[in-house]
Amino acid sequence: MYIKQATVNNQVGLHARPATFFIQKANEFKSTIWVEKEEQRVNAKSLLGVLSLGIIKGSTIDLIADGTDEKDAVDALVELISSDFAD
Repeated sequence: MYIKQATVNNQVGLHARPATFFIQKANEFKSTIWVEKEEQRVNAKSLLGVLSLGIIKGSTIDLIADGTDEKDAVDALVELISSDFAD
């Protein structure tokens, strides 16, 4: 299991378009990936789950992965968040 913390700084948080990019990136990996905010944990590969967390600008989240590519998965998602979801 690999865990890393990230702060969402883009204007709209993890909603709509950024959430779609996030889900697409998460689905590139075989590992099981979760997003956790304030002790609520959801599947990072589920758009509805991610949106249900209500992640706004300035939110700190934990990215947790378990599997063969767990480190790569978490690092890629942290990088995506850090880039403010730039392509």
